Amino acid sequence: MTLAPLSPLARRAGLLFTAVASLVAASGLLLSGISTAREPRDAAPRSVSPRGALLGDEQAVINLFEQAAPSVAYITTESEQRNLFGGAEVSQGAGSGFVWDTQGHIVTNFHVVQGARRVFVQLDAGKPIAAEPVGVAPEYDLAVIRLVKPPRELRPIPLGSSRDLKIGQSVYAIGNPFGLQRTLTKGLVSALDRELPTANFREVVGVIQTDAAINPGNSGGPLMDSAGRLIGVNSAIRSASGSSSGIGFAIPADLVNRVVPALISKGRAPLPGIGVTPVRPDLVARAGVSGVVLAEVGRGTPAAAAGLQPYNRRTGELGDVIVGVNGRPVETLSTFVSELEKAGVNNSVELTVLRNERERKVKVKVIDLRD
Repeated sequence: MTLAPLSPLARRAGLLFTAVASLVAASGLLLSGISTAREPRDAAPRSVSPRGALLGDEQAVINLFEQAAPSVAYITTESEQRNLFGGAEVSQGAGSGFVWDTQGHIVTNFHVVQGARRVFVQLDAGKPIAAEPVGVAPEYDLAVIRLVKPPRELRPIPLGSSRDLKIGQSVYAIGNPFGLQRTLTKGLVSALDRELPTANFREVVGVIQTDAAINPGNSGGPLMDSAGRLIGVNSAIRSASGSSSGIGFAIPADLVNRVVPALISKGRAPLPGIGVTPVRPDLVARAGVSGVVLAEVGRGTPAAAAGLQPYNRRTGELGDVIVGVNGRPVETLSTFVSELEKAGVNNSVELTVLRNERERKVKVKVIDLRD
C-alpha cells in the first residue's frame, strides 16, 4: 500500500503537534521532578509559650463568675396572643433572673414574665424547671416566681447594699443576652440616683446607671459589685438601636430587699399614697400648670383628714395643687410619687400646696393604697 504524501499544511500541523507533545512531556518530567523534590514532611506543632500566673484582677473576676453563675437563672416564657384573624398564637420570650433563697424563689423583672402562661427556669447547665408566679410589683418592675421542683442545692446570690455605692467602682452583670446563656460583662457605676419610669406614672428612684454591656435578655439578671454581691437588678437600657449603647439601668438592691420579701409573704408590695386621684399629667401640662392637680380626694383618707380639696368640675376651680414634698419641689406626678416612695408607708410627709395662689403647708400620713 502506498501512502499519499502529506500536504505542506499537514506537514506543518504534524510538526506543531510533535513539538507540543514534546513540550508537554518535558513539562511533565519537570513538574514530576519538582513534586518529588518538594514532597512535604510531617510538620511538628509549635511549642507553647508558658502562660505564667493570671493577673490578680483577672483571677478575681474568674472567681466571681464561678461563684455567681450557678445563682443566675435563664428564664423562658410562653404567652398566648391573638392574631389579626382572631386566632391564638403562642409567643416565646426570654430573660434573666437569680436565686433568692433555698426555697426556690427566683427574682426577675415584671416585664420578663408579664402575661406569661408558662414559665421555665434553667439554672447553670441543668434542664428547664417549671415555675409558678408568687407576686408581681409592676410599679417597681419586679417579680418573684417559684420553682415547682427546686433542686436540693440551690445557691442564693449574696446580697449587698446600694446605699454606699460610689461612681467609678467596678460592677459585673451576668445574664442571657439574645439567649446566650451565662454571659459576663464588666463596667463601672456611671451614675447614681437616676429615675426609671415604670407603670401608672410611677418611677423607681435611686436607680443605678452603668456602662456594663446590657442587652435584650439581660433583664432581670444581677448587677454585682467586685465582692460578688447583688447591688442591683438589670432592668433597662437607653439605646436607639435596642442594643447596648453603654447606658444601662439597674433597680437598686436596697429597694429589691424591701419589695421581694413582701412579694413572697403577701404576693404584693406596698403602694405608698395619701388617698388622692390625680388629674392626668398630660392634661395638667397642657393647661400650663406645674404640680399635682387633684381630681378626687378619697373619704376617710389622710388627704381628706388634712383638708385637701380636689378640682371642682362644676366651677373650674383647681382646688389644692401639690407643689412640694418635705421641702423638695414637685412639678410632676412622677416626682410626687417618688417622694412618697422615699418617705415610706406609715411615715408622715409635709406637703406644700397652692390654693387660689396662696401657699400653705400640711402634714399627711403615707399609707399603703392596697390595704
